[in-house]
Amino acid sequence: MKHTSIRLADGRELIYFDEADDAVRASVDQRDLAAPPAPTQLRRDPLTEEWVAIASSRQGRPLLPPTSECPLCPSKPDYFTEIPADDYDVAVFENRFPSFSTSAAIEPGSLSGEPPEVRSDLSDGYPSTRPGVGRCEVVCFTPDHESSFGKLPESRVRTVLAALAQRTAELSQVPGVEQVFCFENRGVEIGVTMHHPHGQIYAYPYVTPRTRQHLAAARRHLAATGRNLYADVLAAEIADGARVLARNDHWTAFVPAFARWPFEVHLAPHRQVPDLAALSDEEREAAAPLWLSLVRGFDALFHSAMPYIAAWHQAPVREDRELAYLHLQLFSIRRGPGKLKYLAGSESAMGAFVNDIPPEEAAAALRAAMQATLS
Repeated sequence: MKHTSIRLADGRELIYFDEADDAVRASVDQRDLAAPPAPTQLRRDPLTEEWVAIASSRQGRPLLPPTSECPLCPSKPDYFTEIPADDYDVAVFENRFPSFSTSAAIEPGSLSGEPPEVRSDLSDGYPSTRPGVGRCEVVCFTPDHESSFGKLPESRVRTVLAALAQRTAELSQVPGVEQVFCFENRGVEIGVTMHHPHGQIYAYPYVTPRTRQHLAAARRHLAATGRNLYADVLAAEIADGARVLARNDHWTAFVPAFARWPFEVHLAPHRQVPDLAALSDEEREAAAPLWLSLVRGFDALFHSAMPYIAAWHQAPVREDRELAYLHLQLFSIRRGPGKLKYLAGSESAMGAFVNDIPPEEAAAALRAAMQATLS
Protein backbone atom coordinates (compact mmCIF):
# COMPACT_ATOMS: atom_id res chain seq x y z
CA MET A 1 0.00 0.00 0.00
CA LYS A 2 1.16 3.51 -0.83
CA HIS A 3 0.07 6.73 0.83
CA THR A 4 0.55 10.18 -0.70
CA SER A 5 -0.05 13.50 1.05
CA ILE A 6 -1.13 16.63 -0.82
CA ARG A 7 -2.55 20.03 0.15
CA LEU A 8 -6.03 21.23 -0.80
CA ALA A 9 -6.66 24.78 -2.00
CA ASP A 10 -7.19 26.12 1.52
CA GLY A 11 -4.13 24.38 2.99
CA ARG A 12 -5.85 21.35 4.50
CA GLU A 13 -4.09 18.00 4.11
CA LEU A 14 -5.42 15.10 2.04
CA ILE A 15 -3.83 11.64 2.05
CA TYR A 16 -4.46 9.01 -0.62
CA PHE A 17 -4.13 5.38 0.48
CA ASP A 18 -3.60 3.42 -2.71
CA GLU A 19 -3.63 -0.36 -2.97
CA ALA A 20 -1.20 -0.18 -5.93
CA ASP A 21 2.35 0.77 -4.98
CA ASP A 22 2.92 2.49 -8.32
CA ALA A 23 -0.05 4.87 -8.03
CA VAL A 24 0.73 8.46 -9.01
CA ARG A 25 -1.19 11.35 -7.46
CA ALA A 26 -0.56 14.56 -9.39
CA SER A 27 -4.04 16.14 -9.42
CA VAL A 28 -4.25 19.67 -7.98
CA ASP A 29 -7.23 21.14 -6.15
CA GLN A 30 -8.53 23.78 -8.57
CA ARG A 31 -11.16 25.31 -6.29
CA ASP A 32 -11.10 28.83 -4.89
CA LEU A 33 -11.76 28.17 -1.21
CA ALA A 34 -12.13 30.51 1.73
CA ALA A 35 -9.71 30.21 4.61
CA PRO A 36 -10.52 27.53 7.19
CA PRO A 37 -12.95 28.61 9.92
CA ALA A 38 -11.83 30.11 13.22
CA PRO A 39 -10.75 27.56 15.84
CA THR A 40 -13.37 26.17 18.17
CA GLN A 41 -13.50 26.87 21.88
CA LEU A 42 -13.80 24.35 24.70
CA ARG A 43 -15.91 25.22 27.72
CA ARG A 44 -15.84 23.25 30.94
CA ASP A 45 -19.07 22.00 32.45
CA PRO A 46 -18.42 22.32 36.22
CA LEU A 47 -21.34 20.00 37.02
CA THR A 48 -19.75 17.02 35.25
CA GLU A 49 -16.12 18.24 34.95
CA GLU A 50 -16.33 17.58 31.21
CA TRP A 51 -15.39 19.72 28.21
CA VAL A 52 -17.92 20.88 25.60
CA ALA A 53 -16.74 22.06 22.17
CA ILE A 54 -18.43 25.20 20.83
CA ALA A 55 -18.09 24.84 17.04
CA SER A 56 -20.46 27.28 15.36
CA SER A 57 -18.83 26.87 11.93
CA ARG A 58 -20.25 23.35 11.69
CA GLN A 59 -23.67 24.88 11.08
CA GLY A 60 -22.49 25.58 7.52
CA ARG A 61 -21.60 22.02 6.57
CA PRO A 62 -23.48 20.33 3.70
CA LEU A 63 -26.71 18.53 4.57
CA LEU A 64 -27.44 15.44 2.45
CA PRO A 65 -26.44 16.98 -0.89
CA PRO A 66 -27.61 15.26 -4.10
CA THR A 67 -25.24 12.78 -5.71
CA SER A 68 -24.26 15.32 -8.37
CA GLU A 69 -23.01 17.68 -5.66
CA CYS A 70 -21.39 15.17 -3.29
CA PRO A 71 -18.08 16.58 -1.96
CA LEU A 72 -16.69 13.09 -1.28
CA CYS A 73 -16.96 11.76 -4.83
CA PRO A 74 -13.97 12.05 -7.19
CA SER A 75 -13.67 15.36 -9.02
CA LYS A 76 -15.07 15.75 -12.53
CA PRO A 77 -14.20 18.33 -15.19
CA ASP A 78 -17.45 20.18 -14.45
CA TYR A 79 -17.51 19.69 -10.66
CA PHE A 80 -14.54 19.84 -8.26
CA THR A 81 -14.86 18.08 -4.91
CA GLU A 82 -12.75 17.55 -1.82
CA ILE A 83 -10.95 14.81 -3.76
CA PRO A 84 -9.01 16.40 -6.68
CA ALA A 85 -8.39 13.04 -8.39
CA ASP A 86 -10.82 11.36 -10.79
CA ASP A 87 -10.57 8.10 -8.83
CA TYR A 88 -9.19 6.77 -5.53
CA ASP A 89 -9.12 3.76 -3.23
CA VAL A 90 -9.25 5.31 0.26
CA ALA A 91 -8.80 9.03 0.86
CA VAL A 92 -8.43 10.86 4.18
CA PHE A 93 -8.59 14.62 4.51
CA GLU A 94 -8.92 17.29 7.16
CA ASN A 95 -12.56 18.14 7.77
CA ARG A 96 -13.56 21.49 6.30
CA PHE A 97 -15.93 22.01 9.27
CA PRO A 98 -13.95 20.64 12.22
CA SER A 99 -14.87 20.32 15.88
CA PHE A 100 -11.15 20.60 16.74
CA SER A 101 -8.28 22.17 14.79
CA THR A 102 -4.49 22.30 14.83
CA SER A 103 -4.80 26.05 14.19
CA ALA A 104 -6.00 26.52 17.77
CA ALA A 105 -3.32 27.94 20.05
CA ILE A 106 -1.79 25.72 22.72
CA GLU A 107 -1.39 27.23 26.15
CA PRO A 108 2.23 28.42 26.67
CA GLY A 109 4.36 25.88 28.46
CA SER A 110 1.86 23.06 28.02
CA LEU A 111 2.42 20.27 25.46
CA SER A 112 -1.10 18.96 25.80
CA GLY A 113 -2.91 22.28 25.82
CA GLU A 114 -4.34 21.58 29.27
CA PRO A 115 -5.03 24.82 31.16
CA PRO A 116 -3.84 25.33 34.73
CA GLU A 117 -5.71 23.23 37.27
CA VAL A 118 -9.39 24.12 37.16
CA ARG A 119 -10.89 24.92 40.54
CA SER A 120 -14.33 23.55 41.38
CA ASP A 121 -15.26 26.80 43.16
CA LEU A 122 -15.24 28.65 39.78
CA SER A 123 -12.59 31.09 41.03
CA ASP A 124 -10.77 30.74 37.69
CA GLY A 125 -13.69 32.45 35.98
CA TYR A 126 -16.93 31.29 34.46
CA PRO A 127 -17.01 29.60 32.12
CA SER A 128 -13.55 28.07 32.11
CA THR A 129 -12.36 27.93 28.50
CA ARG A 130 -9.47 26.61 26.44
CA PRO A 131 -8.63 26.43 22.70
CA GLY A 132 -10.12 23.59 20.68
CA VAL A 133 -6.75 22.03 19.85
CA GLY A 134 -6.93 18.81 17.82
CA ARG A 135 -7.83 17.57 14.37
CA CYS A 136 -10.86 16.12 12.60
CA GLU A 137 -10.53 14.00 9.48
CA VAL A 138 -12.91 12.44 6.97
CA VAL A 139 -12.17 8.89 5.74
CA CYS A 140 -13.65 8.08 2.31
CA PHE A 141 -13.95 4.29 1.98
CA THR A 142 -14.66 4.16 -1.75
CA PRO A 143 -15.24 6.47 -4.73
CA ASP A 144 -18.60 4.72 -5.35
CA HIS A 145 -21.32 7.01 -3.98
CA GLU A 146 -23.96 4.25 -4.09
CA SER A 147 -21.90 1.73 -2.14
CA SER A 148 -21.66 1.13 1.61
CA PHE A 149 -19.14 -0.33 4.04
CA GLY A 150 -20.91 -3.69 3.93
CA LYS A 151 -20.52 -3.84 0.15
CA LEU A 152 -16.75 -3.33 0.22
CA PRO A 153 -14.46 -6.24 -0.66
CA GLU A 154 -12.25 -7.57 2.12
CA SER A 155 -9.21 -6.07 0.43
CA ARG A 156 -10.70 -2.58 0.75
CA VAL A 157 -11.57 -3.11 4.43
CA ARG A 158 -7.93 -4.05 4.99
CA THR A 159 -6.94 -0.78 3.30
CA VAL A 160 -9.34 1.13 5.56
CA LEU A 161 -7.83 -0.56 8.62
CA ALA A 162 -4.32 0.27 7.45
CA ALA A 163 -5.35 3.90 6.91
CA LEU A 164 -6.94 4.13 10.38
CA ALA A 165 -3.83 2.62 11.96
CA GLN A 166 -1.53 5.02 10.13
CA ARG A 167 -3.66 8.03 11.03
CA THR A 168 -3.84 6.90 14.67
CA ALA A 169 -0.04 6.74 14.83
CA GLU A 170 0.40 10.12 13.10
CA LEU A 171 -2.26 11.98 15.05
CA SER A 172 -0.95 10.61 18.33
CA GLN A 173 2.20 12.65 17.68
CA VAL A 174 0.35 15.96 17.19
CA PRO A 175 0.96 18.34 20.12
CA GLY A 176 -2.23 18.82 22.08
CA VAL A 177 -3.85 15.54 21.06
CA GLU A 178 -4.75 13.23 23.96
CA GLN A 179 -6.95 10.59 22.31
CA VAL A 180 -7.66 9.40 18.75
CA PHE A 181 -11.13 8.10 17.92
CA CYS A 182 -11.95 6.37 14.61
CA PHE A 183 -15.62 5.84 13.79
CA GLU A 184 -18.35 5.57 11.17
CA ASN A 185 -21.84 7.04 11.45
CA ARG A 186 -24.21 5.33 9.01
CA GLY A 187 -27.80 6.35 8.25
CA VAL A 188 -29.93 9.48 8.51
CA GLU A 189 -31.40 8.07 11.72
CA ILE A 190 -27.93 8.38 13.25
CA GLY A 191 -27.57 11.94 11.93
CA VAL A 192 -25.25 11.64 8.92
CA THR A 193 -25.05 14.73 6.72
CA MET A 194 -23.67 12.93 3.63
CA HIS A 195 -24.71 9.61 2.12
CA HIS A 196 -21.31 8.81 0.56
CA PRO A 197 -19.67 5.87 2.43
CA HIS A 198 -17.23 7.45 4.85
CA GLY A 199 -15.96 7.45 8.40
CA GLN A 200 -14.30 10.04 10.57
CA ILE A 201 -11.36 10.45 12.92
CA TYR A 202 -11.41 12.82 15.91
CA ALA A 203 -8.12 13.70 17.56
CA TYR A 204 -9.33 15.05 20.90
CA PRO A 205 -7.46 17.53 23.13
CA TYR A 206 -8.64 15.59 26.19
CA VAL A 207 -9.44 12.03 27.20
CA THR A 208 -13.14 11.52 26.53
CA PRO A 209 -15.61 10.92 29.38
CA ARG A 210 -16.50 7.40 28.23
CA THR A 211 -12.86 6.38 28.06
CA ARG A 212 -12.21 7.84 31.51
CA GLN A 213 -15.06 5.70 32.84
CA HIS A 214 -13.59 2.59 31.22
CA LEU A 215 -10.12 3.33 32.58
CA ALA A 216 -11.35 4.03 36.10
CA ALA A 217 -13.14 0.68 36.18
CA ALA A 218 -10.08 -1.06 34.68
CA ARG A 219 -7.83 0.52 37.30
CA ARG A 220 -10.02 -0.74 40.15
CA HIS A 221 -10.19 -4.21 38.60
CA LEU A 222 -6.41 -4.35 38.20
CA ALA A 223 -5.90 -3.34 41.81
CA ALA A 224 -8.31 -6.02 43.01
CA THR A 225 -7.29 -8.90 40.71
CA GLY A 226 -4.02 -8.04 39.02
CA ARG A 227 -5.69 -8.61 35.64
CA ASN A 228 -6.98 -6.50 32.76
CA LEU A 229 -10.72 -5.85 32.98
CA TYR A 230 -11.62 -6.06 29.29
CA ALA A 231 -9.49 -9.19 28.88
CA ASP A 232 -11.52 -10.80 31.66
CA VAL A 233 -14.80 -9.74 30.02
CA LEU A 234 -13.65 -11.21 26.71
CA ALA A 235 -12.59 -14.46 28.40
CA ALA A 236 -15.94 -14.70 30.19
CA GLU A 237 -17.89 -14.17 26.96
CA ILE A 238 -15.83 -16.81 25.15
CA ALA A 239 -16.28 -19.27 28.02
CA ASP A 240 -20.04 -18.69 28.13
CA GLY A 241 -20.40 -18.80 24.34
CA ALA A 242 -24.11 -17.86 24.27
CA ARG A 243 -23.47 -14.41 22.85
CA VAL A 244 -20.42 -15.15 20.66
CA LEU A 245 -21.16 -14.42 17.00
CA ALA A 246 -17.93 -15.28 15.22
CA ARG A 247 -14.26 -16.04 15.91
CA ASN A 248 -10.96 -16.59 14.17
CA ASP A 249 -7.39 -17.05 15.36
CA HIS A 250 -7.00 -13.40 16.37
CA TRP A 251 -10.45 -11.90 17.07
CA THR A 252 -13.81 -12.66 18.69
CA ALA A 253 -17.12 -10.90 18.00
CA PHE A 254 -19.79 -11.02 20.69
CA VAL A 255 -22.88 -9.28 22.00
CA PRO A 256 -21.89 -8.14 25.51
CA ALA A 257 -24.09 -9.42 28.32
CA PHE A 258 -24.47 -5.80 29.46
CA ALA A 259 -25.42 -4.38 26.03
CA ARG A 260 -27.24 -1.08 26.35
CA TRP A 261 -28.26 -0.79 22.68
CA PRO A 262 -30.87 -3.05 21.02
CA PHE A 263 -28.22 -4.52 18.73
CA GLU A 264 -24.67 -4.05 19.95
CA VAL A 265 -21.56 -6.06 19.11
CA HIS A 266 -17.97 -5.90 20.30
CA LEU A 267 -15.12 -7.09 18.09
CA ALA A 268 -11.97 -7.60 20.16
CA PRO A 269 -8.48 -8.93 19.46
CA HIS A 270 -7.30 -11.86 21.55
CA ARG A 271 -4.14 -9.95 22.39
CA GLN A 272 -4.35 -6.83 24.53
CA VAL A 273 -3.19 -3.84 22.48
CA PRO A 274 -3.83 -0.12 23.12
CA ASP A 275 -4.79 0.98 19.61
CA LEU A 276 -5.02 0.11 15.92
CA ALA A 277 -1.43 1.16 15.31
CA ALA A 278 -0.24 -1.54 17.72
CA LEU A 279 -1.88 -4.40 15.79
CA SER A 280 0.33 -6.73 13.79
CA ASP A 281 -0.21 -7.14 10.05
CA GLU A 282 -1.73 -10.56 10.71
CA GLU A 283 -4.17 -9.14 13.26
CA ARG A 284 -5.33 -6.41 10.88
CA GLU A 285 -5.74 -8.98 8.11
CA ALA A 286 -7.86 -11.16 10.42
CA ALA A 287 -10.03 -8.24 11.57
CA ALA A 288 -11.24 -7.32 8.07
CA PRO A 289 -13.51 -10.31 7.31
CA LEU A 290 -15.12 -10.25 10.76
CA TRP A 291 -15.81 -6.50 10.68
CA LEU A 292 -17.32 -6.91 7.22
CA SER A 293 -19.41 -9.90 8.29
CA LEU A 294 -20.85 -8.01 11.25
CA VAL A 295 -21.91 -5.02 9.15
CA ARG A 296 -23.45 -7.30 6.54
CA GLY A 297 -25.30 -9.13 9.31
CA PHE A 298 -26.69 -5.84 10.59
CA ASP A 299 -28.03 -5.03 7.10
CA ALA A 300 -29.51 -8.52 6.75
CA LEU A 301 -31.24 -8.43 10.15
CA PHE A 302 -34.29 -6.49 8.95
CA HIS A 303 -33.56 -6.75 5.21
CA SER A 304 -32.77 -3.04 4.97
CA ALA A 305 -29.86 -0.68 5.47
CA MET A 306 -29.23 -0.63 9.22
CA PRO A 307 -28.37 2.71 10.85
CA TYR A 308 -25.34 2.15 13.04
CA ILE A 309 -22.26 3.58 14.70
CA ALA A 310 -18.96 1.71 14.39
CA ALA A 311 -16.66 3.01 17.14
CA TRP A 312 -13.05 1.97 17.69
CA HIS A 313 -12.23 2.34 21.40
CA GLN A 314 -8.53 3.18 21.72
CA ALA A 315 -6.18 4.06 24.56
CA PRO A 316 -5.30 7.66 25.39
CA VAL A 317 -2.10 8.88 23.78
CA ARG A 318 -0.13 9.54 26.95
CA GLU A 319 -1.78 7.86 29.92
CA ASP A 320 -3.14 4.50 31.10
CA ARG A 321 -2.23 2.70 27.90
CA GLU A 322 -1.58 -0.48 29.86
CA LEU A 323 -5.18 -0.42 31.17
CA ALA A 324 -6.92 0.08 27.81
CA TYR A 325 -7.93 -2.70 25.41
CA LEU A 326 -8.62 -1.91 21.76
CA HIS A 327 -12.03 -3.02 20.55
CA LEU A 328 -14.72 -2.12 18.01
CA GLN A 329 -18.18 -1.33 19.31
CA LEU A 330 -20.79 -1.67 16.56
CA PHE A 331 -24.32 -0.72 17.56
CA SER A 332 -27.66 0.39 16.17
CA ILE A 333 -30.56 2.42 17.50
CA ARG A 334 -32.99 0.29 15.47
CA ARG A 335 -34.85 -2.16 17.72
CA GLY A 336 -37.15 -3.64 15.08
CA PRO A 337 -38.56 -3.03 11.59
CA GLY A 338 -39.68 0.61 11.57
CA LYS A 339 -38.83 1.03 15.26
CA LEU A 340 -36.03 3.12 16.77
CA LYS A 341 -34.71 3.35 20.30
CA TYR A 342 -34.87 6.99 21.27
CA LEU A 343 -32.63 8.32 24.00
CA ALA A 344 -35.36 9.95 26.00
CA GLY A 345 -35.59 10.97 29.65
CA SER A 346 -33.73 8.18 31.43
CA GLU A 347 -30.95 7.81 28.87
CA SER A 348 -30.44 11.44 27.83
CA ALA A 349 -30.95 13.16 31.17
CA MET A 350 -29.71 10.52 33.60
CA GLY A 351 -27.43 8.35 31.45
CA ALA A 352 -29.35 5.32 32.72
CA PHE A 353 -29.99 2.92 29.84
CA VAL A 354 -32.90 0.51 29.49
CA ASN A 355 -32.52 -2.13 26.74
CA ASP A 356 -35.71 -3.60 25.27
CA ILE A 357 -33.97 -6.63 23.74
CA PRO A 358 -32.13 -9.22 25.87
CA PRO A 359 -28.55 -9.59 24.59
CA GLU A 360 -29.02 -13.35 24.17
CA GLU A 361 -31.97 -12.75 21.80
CA ALA A 362 -30.01 -10.12 19.91
CA ALA A 363 -27.08 -12.53 19.54
CA ALA A 364 -29.32 -15.29 18.19
CA ALA A 365 -30.93 -12.94 15.67
CA LEU A 366 -27.58 -11.57 14.52
CA ARG A 367 -26.07 -15.05 14.16
CA ALA A 368 -28.97 -16.06 11.90
CA ALA A 369 -28.65 -12.84 9.87
CA MET A 370 -24.89 -13.28 9.45
CA GLN A 371 -25.38 -16.89 8.36
CA ALA A 372 -27.96 -15.77 5.81
CA THR A 373 -25.40 -13.49 4.15
CA LEU A 374 -23.20 -16.51 3.48
CA SER A 375 -25.88 -18.61 1.77
